[in-house]
Amino acid sequence: MFKKCSYVSGAVNKNQYPKNKLPEFLLLGRSNVGKSSLINALSDRKALAYISSQPGKTRILNFYLIDDLFYLVDAPGYGYALRSRSERLDFGRLIEEYLHENDNLHKVFLLVDTKVGPTADDKIMYEYLSHYRIDTIIIATKTDKIGKTRRNQYRNNIIEKLGIDDNQLIMTSAVEKTGIDLIKKLIAHELKMEP
Repeated sequence: MFKKCSYVSGAVNKNQYPKNKLPEFLLLGRSNVGKSSLINALSDRKALAYISSQPGKTRILNFYLIDDLFYLVDAPGYGYALRSRSERLDFGRLIEEYLHENDNLHKVFLLVDTKVGPTADDKIMYEYLSHYRIDTIIIATKTDKIGKTRRNQYRNNIIEKLGIDDNQLIMTSAVEKTGIDLIKKLIAHELKMEP
């Protein structure tokens, strides 16, 4: 699994989504939370997804085809302060259309920076996803920035602030590759495949 990975297309509306009806897994999170790094770690490629030094660079949905079986979909980051009001409205329209008018969406991975913890924007996004009963797993990123003895404390902080169950959270590090196999197993289980 995750042997063949390629960037397929970008989209700003549903007419540009891939037409082959494969399952999709959306990566959602604030700017600079590590979505591109996670895609690269999952695909075991250094530069499948472009990692920008400038937060808020991604403005479209990017579709990555994995093993001709499913898509990882990288959404624009939210919460970037320098975005204009019209850009924030465009983001809202883009995400709402994708979440509510796309039958191929299987699960949302909502990424939260472990060290920063859930921001106000993260809480709003999680509440939105919960309200509409969109199947969501929280991915805590950049755990390598936290000392190993303190990681459980940060994990509990995320669980408490978002009001989630322990099994709704996966702690990850694209650097140390921790949690990557858990995400792959979760996707394989969702697709009823052997990981």
